[in-house]
Amino acid sequence: MKKEKKTKKMRTKDISKHQRVNDILLGPLERPALKWFSEHMPGWVTPDILTGLGLAAAAVTMVGYALTHVHPGFLWLASFGIFLNWFGDSLDGTLARYRHIERPRYGFFIDHIVDAVAQLMVFLGFAMSIYVRFDVAMLGLIVYYLMDILVLSRMSVQGIFKISYGKFGPTEMRAIVILANTVLFFWSPPLQTPLGPFSLFDIVLTIVGVGFFLVFIYNTLRLGRILSDIDTQAQKQ
Repeated sequence: MKKEKKTKKMRTKDISKHQRVNDILLGPLERPALKWFSEHMPGWVTPDILTGLGLAAAAVTMVGYALTHVHPGFLWLASFGIFLNWFGDSLDGTLARYRHIERPRYGFFIDHIVDAVAQLMVFLGFAMSIYVRFDVAMLGLIVYYLMDILVLSRMSVQGIFKISYGKFGPTEMRAIVILANTVLFFWSPPLQTPLGPFSLFDIVLTIVGVGFFLVFIYNTLRLGRILSDIDTQAQKQ
């Protein structure tokens, strides 16, 4: 009986009441664009279709990077995949909210599972390309998953769904990757370092990865201290 009551309580918990924080640099451009797309999207296009499109686009990105062994021009295919991934991943929730057909639990769960798989494919694409070392790509993937764990853990204990840090979020990361792809197509000098040869893309991924790892460490320590104080105060009452 107790187990049934606990299950019922979990089912009725309103996940839609969390606070969503997405204060990004490209927000003034992204938000109006997503609003316009939602208003003009054909009726047969559903949030689930857009979610699937985002996942398929990640596969396109992976194939594009893998095919750079054939010709550097496939960088454009990878960039197109990243753009489509942004379109599907960013618009699915916006469209659901615009049409008032939100499914908070299902949407939250599917969105994060699909996003984790999509990013795995993108980083594997990096590793399979001629521009990124395997170790650099995998370290970048590890940092991405650490940030995702931070976001979901914060959501669980604070009810704050914060996906942007220092004005940077997934949209800015996609923009940086597309910019790096464009530069690499025209100019990709190998750089010799004490750790071996690095490409321009290796340098970009390393800088971004180190930056977000420091963000992860800082926010983990800060949030841990805040939660410790909250629990200590609660014990005193």
